[in-house]
Amino acid sequence: MLVVVLVAAFLATFLIDWAVTLPAQGATTTATASASASASTAPSSTLPCTVSPTNGCIQGTILDSARKPASGVDVDVAGPSGFTATSTTTDAGRWSVSVPASGQYTVTVDQDTLPKGQYLTNAADAKRTVQANLNANAGQIFQLSDQQGATTSDATTSVTAARAWQQFVSGIRLGLLIALASIGLSLIYGTTGLSSFSHGEQVTLGGLLAYVFANQLGWNIWLSGVIVVVLCAASGYFQDMIIWKPLRRRRISLTQLMIVTIGLSIAAQYAFQYFFGASTVRIQQSNPSTVTFAGVTLTVQSYVAMGIALVVLIATGLFLAKTRFGRATRAVSDNPALASASGIDVDRVIRFVWTLAAGLAGLSGVMLGLVLNGVNWQTGLQLLLLMFASVTLGGLGTAYGALVGSMIIGVVVELTNLVLPGDFKYATALVILILILLFRPQGIFGRAERIG
Repeated sequence: MLVVVLVAAFLATFLIDWAVTLPAQGATTTATASASASASTAPSSTLPCTVSPTNGCIQGTILDSARKPASGVDVDVAGPSGFTATSTTTDAGRWSVSVPASGQYTVTVDQDTLPKGQYLTNAADAKRTVQANLNANAGQIFQLSDQQGATTSDATTSVTAARAWQQFVSGIRLGLLIALASIGLSLIYGTTGLSSFSHGEQVTLGGLLAYVFANQLGWNIWLSGVIVVVLCAASGYFQDMIIWKPLRRRRISLTQLMIVTIGLSIAAQYAFQYFFGASTVRIQQSNPSTVTFAGVTLTVQSYVAMGIALVVLIATGLFLAKTRFGRATRAVSDNPALASASGIDVDRVIRFVWTLAAGLAGLSGVMLGLVLNGVNWQTGLQLLLLMFASVTLGGLGTAYGALVGSMIIGVVVELTNLVLPGDFKYATALVILILILLFRPQGIFGRAERIG
């Protein structure tokens, strides 16, 4: 099923690219010649920029000292072949400029247009050099201060209550999205005893399929999301039917099954690179709008993703706790042999778990692609450590433990960003994982078991 879906996605992408190549080539020649010959200054614009094979976008947000959008600020962009353009920030504080060619561009904030009583945190930071590429976005964020002479380094390295609150909410967002995938990973372990290293690729599959349907085919994002979840759930169903159930009947050891998941993970990663390339792709090409609420600035996609994740997680918890099939799932997770002796169809429950886990992971991939404004072949791989740390912290095999563990991991990882730069924050999950295994191997909700 996974191979069929990938082949269909590749054919759809190829046909769309072929259909737009001919008119795009003619437009590229005309646009390039016009830009090179005139080298004129474009009028100030507040219109959003959308990337395409013939242009790239340089965009950003300007926030004032209260972290509210600063409108009416002019941003000048200059680049190769005498290109110049000016963009004025909107009421949301966003600006964007479309560039006709790849190269180095200079971005300058017109300080005379800053709101009264607002200054750049570092006047020398008003002019920056940005690398722009076709069919890609290059982002820049300028922070303002109400004190003239403040420095950028102080503003970005000091730990303030506002920054801590912003990172805390970002951690809640990350935790909710990780939980969508972690619950499935925990249920798979609980019902089969298998640690699936290919679960991260289910997240990647969800994000990339959403890119195909919403971006390449131009379908409605809500319809695309529903179809992606159904297809990902189907991939989990057929995985168990074709791979895992026959291997279980042959009584293959868990170590051998784990090696199979590693091989499946590597194969899926190569397939993603082959069909989609190694670059990051966007599910939605339009620039995300931001909303400030309770002192926190997040994109609209982030608020929607958090709401959807919360509803789905509550629904999943109620299903496992209140329905007959949910109780059967928990029974198999607690003791498969006793559940089978009680008349429960263990194979049916396990297949349902694989289907549910793959569907939730696909939904997580769609949400992450929208929140992170992009997805690539290793998105799920990068989150796999966080998922394992969440499941281990909450307790192996427990769905509620996976939820609590994901929330803790998400918050800790984002708060770590206050003192650690960039992706170093993800190393925190490894530290937490080691500490859990040293002091409480069974996790928060897990039960201690006698070994040997």
